[in-house]
Amino acid sequence: MANKLTLRIGGASAFWGDSNKGVDQLVQRGDVDVLVFDYLAELTLSIMASAKSRKPELGYATDFVKAVGPHLQTLKQRGTLLLSNAGGMNPQACAQALRAAADAAGVQLRIAVIEGDDLLPHRAEVSAAGVREAFSGAPLPEGLTSMNAYLGAFPIVEALRQGADVVVTGRCADSALALAALIHRFGWKPEDYDRLAAGSLVGHILECTTQTTGGLFTDWWKVPGWEDMGYPIAECEADGSFVLCKPAGTGGLITPLVVSEQMLYEVTDPANYLLPDVTCDFTAVKLEQAGDNRVRVQGARGRAPTPTYKVSGTWLDGYRLSTTLTFVGKDAVAMGRRAMDAIVARARRVMAEAGHGDFKRVNIEVLGSEQPSFGAHAQADAREVVVRLAVHHESAKALEILAGEIAPMGIAGAPGTTGFSGRQKPTPIFRLFSFLWPKSRVPVSIVIDDERSAVVPPSSADAFVPSDGTRFSHAAVPAGETAKVPLSAIAVARSGDKGDRAHLAIIAREPRFAALVGAQLTESAMKSWFAHLAKGRVHRYEVPGIHAYNYVLDEALGGGGAASLRNDPLGKTFSQIALTHPVEIPKAWLPEVDPGFQGTIAS
Repeated sequence: MANKLTLRIGGASAFWGDSNKGVDQLVQRGDVDVLVFDYLAELTLSIMASAKSRKPELGYATDFVKAVGPHLQTLKQRGTLLLSNAGGMNPQACAQALRAAADAAGVQLRIAVIEGDDLLPHRAEVSAAGVREAFSGAPLPEGLTSMNAYLGAFPIVEALRQGADVVVTGRCADSALALAALIHRFGWKPEDYDRLAAGSLVGHILECTTQTTGGLFTDWWKVPGWEDMGYPIAECEADGSFVLCKPAGTGGLITPLVVSEQMLYEVTDPANYLLPDVTCDFTAVKLEQAGDNRVRVQGARGRAPTPTYKVSGTWLDGYRLSTTLTFVGKDAVAMGRRAMDAIVARARRVMAEAGHGDFKRVNIEVLGSEQPSFGAHAQADAREVVVRLAVHHESAKALEILAGEIAPMGIAGAPGTTGFSGRQKPTPIFRLFSFLWPKSRVPVSIVIDDERSAVVPPSSADAFVPSDGTRFSHAAVPAGETAKVPLSAIAVARSGDKGDRAHLAIIAREPRFAALVGAQLTESAMKSWFAHLAKGRVHRYEVPGIHAYNYVLDEALGGGGAASLRNDPLGKTFSQIALTHPVEIPKAWLPEVDPGFQGTIAS
């Protein structure tokens, strides 16, 4: 095993649907002390709640048991700890299924379950408190399908202290799994804020698995081995510093730019990243190449956490139906738009005849025309497009009428129409409702071998104080002639979502390039560039430690997640859209821009 002065943590799952082969790789080639598994996205719990309502034995990430089952004897022999939020809405059922797998393998496992995150049983108390949605200010809706607090690391730490081999949680902060392992190994205290922030960064880097070892990297052509991507391993020291690496011989790429993209992924304010156990400041974090596919990470700072948990609730807001058709010809865009307009108009007439009201929302996107992504900056004059129709209605029956009006367009509309994929079925729309709730009003407990014990997570004696973090001090940009190039020539980017907010990180390829980003990609410039997608305010945050700026675009995802009708409901394309933004750079710097960039943009 690894040096006991160093804790090796492997990130084995990024979401419910990640490859189970990550566990195989880390067990066989990773030599890890701890495996952490993240399965929960913001809306996953609503899906799990629905599954549990149909079958009481479901409501958790069944992939977890399937992934670790074949390795239980090896994991037990090596003493590898398993920490997972696979419990979802039914952590006891998850533990029971794992216990059955262990029994079948002849392995004795001490399995701990963390309970208390599910606040649905306390809905009356929450409602009486008059909570409001954190971003919109809306009141608590009726018919909540889930309501879960993001718990922290210390209940997991207590389970490990009681000898657990496996800890299964419901909703907790994604990074809390790795942080708990570090607190347990190195004896960190609740007031060791810098170390808690560093440990949280470990968890944040690991939680998206191959996305941090080269997956989705801006310079995708530089990343080898997509067919066998390496899963991430953090080699962690007691002071909170760590080296990110991966199993030898696997695909992927680990460089400071790759890690930078993940470091800012879905982090709103890098100086005030609020987690249950600590307020993190990542603005001064430094990344250093420490060998082939090895990056050293250090410099996270921490402060006291807030006295509240973030709570994410979900509620049912009708149903959606989406379909796509392909159109080929010199007027493909016009043909596609007219066809989808006709389908909607016909469906409206038939729905009205059947006594149904109108659609709540209709969204038509001509994919291949560049219009959905680039708006006024679109350039393509496509002769082959895929047109996507998505609609929202309060009634699934009404959407079944629409589903029956799609295929007839194959003989009633435009020539060159193809791509029919059968009659689609309506699916529920779950909307997110996020709010803050006092930690003191969330009862947390540990269950091991049918014995339940209450856990009181530590409360901070220090008050939460927001901070501006470290700020840029740019050197002057050389004067003289300039050339116009796309942002991709001087920067990389990564984007993602939090509800209806798009997160966009832009990291300069060289420290000196950050001054150009700061001067030219202002909040107003980004608001203009994304005007066709983002309807709210644009916020910008400075991250000088990695020469980056972090942007948050409000009301940018059409409702976000399952509530959005867009082809990209998670903001995954925003980084690529941003990288086409033109910037002016000194001509003297042209030899230093990314070699993958060809030429300059015409004025």
